[in-house]
Amino acid sequence: MEDLEQVYNDLIMEHSMNSYNKKKLEKADFQEMGHNPNCGDEISLELKLKEDVIEDMAFSGHGCAISQASTSIMIDTLKGKTVAEAKEIIQIFIEMIKREETNEENLKKLEDAIAFRNVANMPARVKCALLAWHTMEEILAKNENGGKGTMDCCD
Repeated sequence: MEDLEQVYNDLIMEHSMNSYNKKKLEKADFQEMGHNPNCGDEISLELKLKEDVIEDMAFSGHGCAISQASTSIMIDTLKGKTVAEAKEIIQIFIEMIKREETNEENLKKLEDAIAFRNVANMPARVKCALLAWHTMEEILAKNENGGKGTMDCCD
């Protein structure tokens, strides 16, 4: 298990330092700002939809290694998924971080995002890991509601 934790730590560090998802997206359909006032993390998440499929995503901003890596890995995980699949994966991720989801079959749907499983043991970092995921929820809610959001980030 220790080797697996090291793989996860390496993955998080790789994404936080060298994210190819950190860029500007041309002609994005949605753009949403996410902010964590506790530590100052800020991201701008951009999304391009093609019908009901997430065609492309990108982000910009600054923050700690966990928020940056979580954002990048979320993008890798959700790209190419339908909106319904993305919503399910987002819900599983949030429940995993809150220690409400432990079913291994469901957790497999997270792909590399399962690397954040141990963030639940670091209460000060939970909001850092969830920032992008809540921001993505806001984008999807606006998509459903014709451009009007329904929630604040990081409840």
